[in-house]
Amino acid sequence: MAEHAGVTPYQVRKIWKAAELQPHRLKTFKISNDPKFAEKVIDIVGLYMNPPSNAVILSVDEKTQIQALDRTQPGLPLSSGRIGSRTHDYKRNGTTSLYAAFNILTGRVIGKVAARTRSKEFLSFLRQINRRHPKGLELHIILDNHSAHKTKEVMTWLEKRPYIHFHFTPTSSSWLNAVEGWFAQLERRALYRGVFSSVQDLKEELIRFIAVHNRHMAKPYKWTKDAKNIIAAVERAKDALPN
Repeated sequence: MAEHAGVTPYQVRKIWKAAELQPHRLKTFKISNDPKFAEKVIDIVGLYMNPPSNAVILSVDEKTQIQALDRTQPGLPLSSGRIGSRTHDYKRNGTTSLYAAFNILTGRVIGKVAARTRSKEFLSFLRQINRRHPKGLELHIILDNHSAHKTKEVMTWLEKRPYIHFHFTPTSSSWLNAVEGWFAQLERRALYRGVFSSVQDLKEELIRFIAVHNRHMAKPYKWTKDAKNIIAAVERAKDALPN
């Protein structure tokens, strides 16, 4: 750019800084094409910001294909003046998946480790949630549009339990599901630095992390951005797109 404009690289950097331009940075986005986007956002944000009384609200999703990774050599611990280190390569020892239900009002998590994420496993997890659900309260479940969440077997089970209500997020809008934030904590605090010599080791760590979270870290979830602002931001993004 400096060569094209006939100025020095230093001048280019000064202009970029003055204009708050950062062309070296790039972030990703995806705008939902769901025709009921606004309706679903209003519904789910309403549950977060104005939860109904006498009800439990759960944000549910599955974290699939979690890898049991072991390093090819033991890591070197941190010491004075030196960060901890580990080998860049690893050994794969299999995978597992985790179903999680994040309670919006308490921050506690119900989890279930599963080898697969079919409708059968999802229905089993719903039964686990139902067994632990306080009697006499409505149960609102926020979840995504995974096909396993909408099978005939799941819907038949749901029809027999009118106190359970499904709220589906818009397509391409996983950010609206509160449990995704908890999955990020799991990844950062338990999996990223973890060393797992077997799938069983990984399963035990997932169960341990849920127990520690519920005992020491759980707190009510706070959503701060109202539906009107979210919808307006998406509309601005659409207007900025070419064509």
